Amino acid sequence: MLSEKKAREQLAKLHTQLWGAGLVVWSGGNISQRIENGFLIKPSGLSYDELTPESMVLCDLDGNAKDKTLKPSSDTAAHAYVYRNMPQVGGVVHTHSNYACGWAAAGRAIPCVLTAIADEFGGEIPLGPFAIIGDDSIGRGIVETLANHRSKAVLMKQHGVFTIGSDAKDALKAAIMCEDNAKSAFIAEQLGGGIAIPQPQVDALFSRYQNVYGQLPNA
Repeated sequence: MLSEKKAREQLAKLHTQLWGAGLVVWSGGNISQRIENGFLIKPSGLSYDELTPESMVLCDLDGNAKDKTLKPSSDTAAHAYVYRNMPQVGGVVHTHSNYACGWAAAGRAIPCVLTAIADEFGGEIPLGPFAIIGDDSIGRGIVETLANHRSKAVLMKQHGVFTIGSDAKDALKAAIMCEDNAKSAFIAEQLGGGIAIPQPQVDALFSRYQNVYGQLPNA
């Protein structure tokens, strides 16, 4: 697990990448990183060019800010609920990226019509319930929806995208891949609809990508 100092440095860099990927506007969206006995998250309302390692807000696993200098993100309760109920999760990302939000606004999951969706998400990118910001309702929706999916991403109905990962960087990758595939799947809809990949092929693609693709950990 990352030290608090390293986690602060990483989060500042990842928020720069989140902005650079075009997944957020103004001060919307956020990333958090689990650390020992809590997590760090983006402060509420600060623009991305104002963020520094020191501005990340330290919270306990109930979502209470340990440092009262800056208020944490309005999505803090959702992140905290995920960390309490999904011990394998080390990072959470939230975006309002356009194409993924288009699917969420229509109340539709993103179908598994591309090998890239099978690779990263192991099937469709599921749709979670509508939930109001402010308490742990969103977090409960995330956990309940992803409990029966291999996906690292969920589209919260009429809201936006939440992704999870082994750490914040892994969750950010899922958010970037989600938006890229949401765009391609939308284009396929305009051409008459994407063709769903059969489940055995989805399983094979997911297994290869998760277990074979890339370099060995110590390479």
